[in-house]
Parts: sequence; structure tokens; C-alpha cells
Amino acid sequence: MSEFNNPFYKTVAWKRCREAYAKSVGGLCERCLDKGMYVPGEIVHHKVHLSLTNITNPDVTLNFDNLELLCRKCHGDEHQRLKKRYTIDENGNVLIAPDREKTQ
Repeated sequence: MSEFNNPFYKTVAWKRCREAYAKSVGGLCERCLDKGMYVPGEIVHHKVHLSLTNITNPDVTLNFDNLELLCRKCHGDEHQRLKKRYTIDENGNVLIAPDREKTQ
């Protein structure tokens, strides 16, 4: 969490949304489930990460379409992936990561 979004994660609205979302997807990590593995989900992740410009927008912060229940490993993998400046596709081509909105 960053300083700007720390208060949001303590709100009743987020806590209720997080609980309802986790329940709606059966409590399992969605990425592991896609691979046929049954792993408890622990973290409700925002697909579009929270930033200074969207932290007050409930279409981003509380919208089920922007949420994903992940286990700790998948959540850590996601954030590690976002730190990379480039990736390599299946053909060996280097793909430069697009500039992302600063969130910290």
C-alpha cells in the first residue's frame, strides 16, 4: 500500500466490497483456478491499480469488474511483473513496457 491509498483500504465500503467479491468468486485464487489448482484467495487485487487520479472513483475502486481474488504468490508475481521495463514474447521479441501512471 502507498500512503495515498492507505486510508481507502481502511474504509467500510472497501472492506464490504472485498468480502462480497471474494465470496462471489468462491474464495479461490482466480489465476490458480484457471490452471486447475484449488488455492485459497487471500488478496482482492485491483486490475487497474489505484492512483492519485482514480482513488476517489468507485468505478475503479469498488467495481467488481476491476477486481481479482489472488493468492499471495499470484499477487506477488503480478506486482513483480509490473516492475519490469520489458518482457520477451514467445518469438523472442523484446517488448518495452508502456509508461504507467505513477501510483506511489
